[in-house]
Amino acid sequence: MADGDNPIPISGGAKPSAGMKIIPGEPIASIEEIVMIDPECYELDLNHHRIDKLENFEPLKQIERLYLRWNLIKKIENLEMLTTLVELELYDNQITQIENLDKLDNLEILDLSFNRLTKIENLDKLMKLEKLYFVANKLTVIENVGMLTNLTMLELGDNKLKKIENIETLVNLRQLFLGKNKIGKIENLETLVNLEILSLQANRIIKIENLEKLTNLQELYLSENGIETIENLSENKSLDTLDLAKNRLKLIGNLEALDQLEEIWLNDNGIADWKNLEVLKENKSLKTIYLEHNPVATDIRYRSKLRDILPQLQKIDATLCVLPGSQA
Repeated sequence: MADGDNPIPISGGAKPSAGMKIIPGEPIASIEEIVMIDPECYELDLNHHRIDKLENFEPLKQIERLYLRWNLIKKIENLEMLTTLVELELYDNQITQIENLDKLDNLEILDLSFNRLTKIENLDKLMKLEKLYFVANKLTVIENVGMLTNLTMLELGDNKLKKIENIETLVNLRQLFLGKNKIGKIENLETLVNLEILSLQANRIIKIENLEKLTNLQELYLSENGIETIENLSENKSLDTLDLAKNRLKLIGNLEALDQLEEIWLNDNGIADWKNLEVLKENKSLKTIYLEHNPVATDIRYRSKLRDILPQLQKIDATLCVLPGSQA
């Protein structure tokens, strides 16, 4: 029998059952061992390595991307020598405070999602940041990001935020994600004129408002709120995707100005009037519609009626339509 086939002895002298082998878990190399394999590397993946302490990164003189997802890290420390870093991922750890990042002033991407943060702080030296992720923490206030004017993407989904605030200076933002919070009002976005994607899903919003300055907005996600009326979107003429699923809508309207609208999500509302659907004829670019779990969707001819009203549709409720002359 080869050495590798010897089963591991069980403590106390017990023997494994006949034919059963105990296979040892593969030992995980330390940070120091991994770093010394290639200290000149530009990218280092330490995801899922059971790391509980950041240390021994000194040999990395030109590292640009460091990935530390799915570890057991509790404290950001001992990274100050990694001044060449442009991307740092600390997703899914146990970090409670943002600290000790001041020297990493070349960072462009920082991901601190799925940690235990309660406050945004100590980012004022990271002026080159372009993308910042804080998904699934315990943040209650948007704060201390106003100086990060190079940000193009800010992700704050799944926190405990109650208000959109303190981001007026982030005029280069292209994408803003605020889903799954406790926000009750759309406000304080007027200066974010370059915004292309805005997500406010799963909040407490009851009115569409204060979006008229966002004329470059292409995608707007407002599902899982308490909205009863589609309104105040006439200036958002660049919209191609509008998500209003799981609200309290009974009527469709006020969309005639959106001539670039290609996709609309209206599923899980209270839309019951087939005649009302004809207002979407004005949206000549519309290709996709979601209307399932509305009263109209109980009609046995639901799909064919929709195609009669909107013959340009290519997809209904995630199912492709068969176009005339094409094969099923």
